[in-house]
Formats: sequence, C-alpha cells, structure tokens
Amino acid sequence: MAYAKNLSLKPFDIDGLSWPSIGTKQRLNETTEQKYERTNKLAEAVKTILECIGEDPEREGLQKTPHRYAQALMFFSKGYEESIEQIVNGAIFEEDHDEMVIVKDIEVFSLCEHHLVPFTGKISIGYIPNRSVIGLSKIARIAEMFSRRLQVQERLTKQIAVALQEILKPQGVAVVMDASHLCMSMRGVQKPGSSTVTSVMLGVFREQAKTREEFLTLIRNQR
Repeated sequence: MAYAKNLSLKPFDIDGLSWPSIGTKQRLNETTEQKYERTNKLAEAVKTILECIGEDPEREGLQKTPHRYAQALMFFSKGYEESIEQIVNGAIFEEDHDEMVIVKDIEVFSLCEHHLVPFTGKISIGYIPNRSVIGLSKIARIAEMFSRRLQVQERLTKQIAVALQEILKPQGVAVVMDASHLCMSMRGVQKPGSSTVTSVMLGVFREQAKTREEFLTLIRNQR
C-alpha cells in the first residue's frame, strides 16, 4: 500500500464547505422548484441516452425509467448536498484520551467518475486524539458524504483522512479502503472478484512504523 505524499487536495474551500464546493453550494441552496427543474433536466438526458443505445423510451417498460433514474442518481450523489460543518454539527469533545480510536468496516457505495458505474467496499478509519474526540457516527457519515459523489478511490481515501486531520488536529489519522469496481468487472479488463486497496497515513501513522503496523493489525483482526 502506498502512502499519500501530496496533501494539497484540501477537503474544505475558503467558505467552509467541503470540496468541491461549487456543486455543493448549488444543491444546498436550491428551492423546491429548482430541484424539480434539475431532476426534469436530468430525466431528459436519460431519455436521450436510451435513444442513443437503440432503445425506445416510450415503450411500456421504459416510460418512467428516465425519472426513476434521475431520482436515483440524485440520491447516489447526495454528498453534493452535504457539508462537513453540517455533518459534524459541533460533535467534537475535549477528552483526555491519547490511544488509538478505530471505526472499521464502514460500507460505502460510490460512482466512478470515469465511467459512472458503481464501486463498493469497506473503509477503516483510525486516529489518535490530541485532547479532542469526535462522535463515532460522524466518522462514518464523513466517509458516506465523500463517497456519495463522483469519485476515484484514491481521492476518496485522501479526502476522508485530510478532513479528519483538519477537523480534529489529532496526532495522526489512518484510512484504508478495500473496494471492488464494476468498471473492472463489467467492461475493460473484465476481472470480477478483483479488489483495490488504497491507504492514507498522516501524522504519527506515517512517521512511526510501529503505530502504523498496530493500526493495520487491528483492522485485519476478525471480531
């Protein structure tokens, strides 16, 4: 597993919204009418796709498909309607705890930004507090927020790690993701059953091999 070196990709923009904030701001601030217009526009695009692949969007089985898919895609990408500030919601607490905290096997679903097909997997996240801890459910929700966007696995892993580093200023953060990509199973190389593992280690997890190995051992252990 390679450890990320370039941390220039920040999960926050200057307005405090999570990266990328352009789509986030648009969807956060939409009125009900604007949401309706967005969904209709997307449904029309889906209808065009059906026509382009040789289908008849007016046949019985497909008449409602454009709107169904438009609504589904809005849910698949709901992370654009969320922000770090909204998710954390003040759930950071002072605590005299300086040992490792790990939330492992968080199931996530995302869409590959190259082919718009799903990749799914599990993420394990650990950090060592520096007098501040975060509500455990917030860790899973941060992972969910970034995964519910168009992604590549490498960036998704990094965004989660850097976000927690920015929020908590801990001694270190570690994130490991193991995922299967339908773009490798259904097309291209067509290798079902393969998986991709990415990791990002920050702070003491990057600097101290013993700390890193402890984390990797703990997330491998079965319950």
